[in-house]
Amino acid sequence: QVHLIESGGGLVQAGGSLRLSCAASGRIFAWYMGWFRQAPGKKREFVAAIPYSADQQYYGDSVKGRSTVSRDKAKNTLTLEMDNLKPEDTAVYYCVGGGSIIESAIRRPESYPYWGQGTQVTVSS
Repeated sequence: QVHLIESGGGLVQAGGSLRLSCAASGRIFAWYMGWFRQAPGKKREFVAAIPYSADQQYYGDSVKGRSTVSRDKAKNTLTLEMDNLKPEDTAVYYCVGGGSIIESAIRRPESYPYWGQGTQVTVSS
């Protein structure tokens, strides 16, 4: 069984930065890991993903250019850093884990069987 626990959410002013962390336990070897977010009344949105090799990163269009996803394989942790936060970044952010995923499916929430409980990020204007 895999458990994912997020931390680092909270209230941030627009234009500020945040750093979310995800601690993973269980068998996550060779897995993709990533982040989704969901705002009230909206569908879950892909934020970022990174394979076990960490040789490539994938980002959603709304965060690309101001976000960095990374993972520490030794510590089994995943990190998301976002700059220039906007009120529309307000959402619950979920850490996710999946197995071998084809590139065309990386941005689909159904590709990830394991989800954390989520951490709230609120960006004030």
